[in-house]
Amino acid sequence: MKRILCCMLLIVLTVPLLTSCMGLRQINELAMVAAVGLDLGEKPGTVRLSAQIIRPADARGQTGAPSGGTGEPIYSISTEGSSIFDAIRNMGQISSRRVYWAHNFLIVMSEQYARKGIDDMVDFFTRNHELRMNTWVAVTSDKPDEVISTVTGLEVVPGEAVDRLFRDHRIAGRAPGTNMMSLEESYLSDSTEPVIARVSLQPRGVSNKKPGEHGSIKQVELKGAAAFKHGQMVGWLTADDARGVLFFLERLDKGIEVISCPDSDTNMITLEFNGAKLKVMPAYAQGRPKFDVHLTAKADIVENGCSQSTSQLRKDADEGLDQELTQTLEGVIDKAQHKYRTDFLKMGDVFRNKYPAEWKKLKKDWDEAFAEAEITVQVETTVKSGVVKATREGIK
Repeated sequence: MKRILCCMLLIVLTVPLLTSCMGLRQINELAMVAAVGLDLGEKPGTVRLSAQIIRPADARGQTGAPSGGTGEPIYSISTEGSSIFDAIRNMGQISSRRVYWAHNFLIVMSEQYARKGIDDMVDFFTRNHELRMNTWVAVTSDKPDEVISTVTGLEVVPGEAVDRLFRDHRIAGRAPGTNMMSLEESYLSDSTEPVIARVSLQPRGVSNKKPGEHGSIKQVELKGAAAFKHGQMVGWLTADDARGVLFFLERLDKGIEVISCPDSDTNMITLEFNGAKLKVMPAYAQGRPKFDVHLTAKADIVENGCSQSTSQLRKDADEGLDQELTQTLEGVIDKAQHKYRTDFLKMGDVFRNKYPAEWKKLKKDWDEAFAEAEITVQVETTVKSGVVKATREGIK
């Protein structure tokens, strides 16, 4: 009996060792995707999928091409199909390696594709077991295949460069950081709508061979956003609107604002605010929701072009910063309520959490209830320091 038990134990322990390599995939047999572009196909009802594939032999960052390589760090291909998965399968006709999605950084959709609806896109990429849910998502008015194949910044692989832009998006504060996880959450929610970052090709780079020609190289710019309603894109949000979105969705706590000096329209003063806190306080009266939006922040003057006295300048800077941030918040709220009539600011989430019973009555027609809701904005900032101005004669 002991011999039988020992044999059974030995079999149990050795079987996993014998089968551990059954799912092994050699890296030199895979086409590792770094970025994906989605667009409408040439034929009605089809989708065009572009993939940015890393060339392992050429993605080393050398000045010249390695032996046996082309010097290009990526290889981009495009196929069409009746669905996204059909287009991916069709890549097998032109790709010598199996397409592998686990290292994908970015999904870029064209404006036309986004306006038609993103139902298929969300469904496929959330079902795909190889795809990471922290993959960034963006919309562009340019061609997606050009966006994902444009070398941007200091990185060799374009997809990785855009990934780093997204990781540091809060520094500039001009676009939201939308990934598949946050997109799926807002897409499936009955109290909020998706908002997705905008990327575009802009002539920002300067060629080393043509240093005098500014903008001779196109670069990917992360700026603005796209607003959605019921799974379809309904319009664009400006960079200022996107700043307002960040206050609501990502609790943006710092940034800069440049305002005019009170005594001059040409001279400017730069303020860096920090410790910003946004509170949305819902209320319910006479069958209608109401919201009080309250933003507080402290600020420093980091660049002073004004010639006023210290006390007066601090007071005027306070008022100017209050006005700028109020306009930012009121601007994005107005677009959400009246222009697009879609709640991408998560006001519905805040209302539902405090008034669950009332929410059950309003959720069916929340778009209309949100559009008609009374929303007040109050901003309170305090300029703390840094009001002196350096001159050639000394410090005033």
